[in-house]
Amino acid sequence: MVRPPLSSQDAVCLWEIPGDCTLEGLEFWQSGYYGPICRAFLRSEAISTPVVVKTLRDGSNQGEAREFVEWVRFHATVCKHDNVVRMLFCQRLRLPMYMVLETCSPGNLLHFLWAIRNRDSESGDSLQHFSEKSVFLIAKQVATGLDYLLSEHRLMHGDVAARNILIGPGLSARVSGLGLAFSSRQKDTVTKQQAEKVPLKWQAPERILKLPTTDRSDVWSFGILLYEMITLGSAPFPELEPRAVLPQLQKHYRMKRPESCGVPLYDLMKYCWMWNFKDRPAFSAIIKLLESYTYLAGTKALQSTDGLDTFEYRKKAGIFS
Repeated sequence: MVRPPLSSQDAVCLWEIPGDCTLEGLEFWQSGYYGPICRAFLRSEAISTPVVVKTLRDGSNQGEAREFVEWVRFHATVCKHDNVVRMLFCQRLRLPMYMVLETCSPGNLLHFLWAIRNRDSESGDSLQHFSEKSVFLIAKQVATGLDYLLSEHRLMHGDVAARNILIGPGLSARVSGLGLAFSSRQKDTVTKQQAEKVPLKWQAPERILKLPTTDRSDVWSFGILLYEMITLGSAPFPELEPRAVLPQLQKHYRMKRPESCGVPLYDLMKYCWMWNFKDRPAFSAIIKLLESYTYLAGTKALQSTDGLDTFEYRKKAGIFS
């Protein structure tokens, strides 16, 4: 949905939900930083579209309300790319305050990978063919979205992972989970509480060491995302406890090449995992590498013989919230 350019603080009013649009079937999904996150259907005339609604919790003070409005404005200003999640509408002139974001089907990339892993190859289900070539396709879109955030808005994402990528029809991909990017823009820093929400196994060494981070810190995490995709959603560094990752990295340890991973893709992973951030490729270079090597990618459907227990996954991944 095309919107006029935002040229002033009040331009966010252009995104106010029109009177002929209604939210139906509002259903609580999960708790968010500012309040409940719900699933719903946006109805306009005879068209009903599934959406995600992020709300400001009841009882919020004026400071929290102002920050939520800035969160809405951030989406209106930044999220204007085919590979970044988009805001459709907002409501900020009356209570309750909320913003309406597009959603995709099948949705969250990590859950999509798990569904492929757990499918019965003989069941004839509707999950599409997913191969190493599919990994290249998604990876290029994610790198393009991250490159846009950096080149157009000087934003680092801060939490690049399969759980923060949305998958739509035809393996279209959009970067989501922009909370850390918003915080870094608003306050020029990320709070300790926010930083700790990013699991250690996705963090670049300089982040774990509390050193200054750059866009190449996102590149390290992008390499972890490649591993997630080629293994159909396995936890990274599965043989290591989260606290053991940094000491092992300091000893030049890197994850081994997964069985289903071709050499060019694994070489890109290792390139992203260079210890010195200056030695890692920029996202613009990653896009070119992915384009150059796509023809070498395998087309055989990826499979995994290992079952996946979500509790065990969270333990291995170091995700405790």
